[in-house]
Amino acid sequence: MLLAGALGFSPILFDISNRQPLKWRRTSRPQYHLALFILIGLYTGRRKEAILSLRWPKVDLARRKIDFRRDGLAETKKKRGQCAIPSRLLSHLRRARKLEFDIGHVILWESKPVADIKTAFNNAVDRVNLKNVSPHTLKHTAATWLMQSGKDPFKISDFLATSVPTLLKHYGHHNPDHQYEIAEAISGRPGSVRRMR
Repeated sequence: MLLAGALGFSPILFDISNRQPLKWRRTSRPQYHLALFILIGLYTGRRKEAILSLRWPKVDLARRKIDFRRDGLAETKKKRGQCAIPSRLLSHLRRARKLEFDIGHVILWESKPVADIKTAFNNAVDRVNLKNVSPHTLKHTAATWLMQSGKDPFKISDFLATSVPTLLKHYGHHNPDHQYEIAEAISGRPGSVRRMR
């Protein structure tokens, strides 16, 4: 829905049973820079500033890698890191690269770098009637999706450039295997439980 809002669509007809949109109408000019920002956020789990400062020389489409780190600057607590480009994002980046210069910023509006995406983002959120959605929601969504996949938290942590303790603290409960091993342990035979004297 957020992508639809970025592309200028608003829902005009809803299914009464589940309140999901059935029909859309374009009510605003498409903002392709916002759509690309959303896709990068969803598929890399990076923060707003890391995406807005990303430049094309840091995007290696041949090797399918993005380096969000800033040259000459040390990493802060909010790491940027590197990640592989997910296949669902790759085609969007290839298309965007053909349209823009390959030396400047990835996210451009009218051929200029975007200083802040807040206004465009909030307009898209309002257009599709979403609540409590901010650019940081994209990072939360990416982390949640990855934890729901059941993949190794250490690999997810590396991909998202987020520490394992932070990942487990905030998103560990989304793992499908969360607590199953312990639930099975407590269901074990009473003979395997150490008796207290």
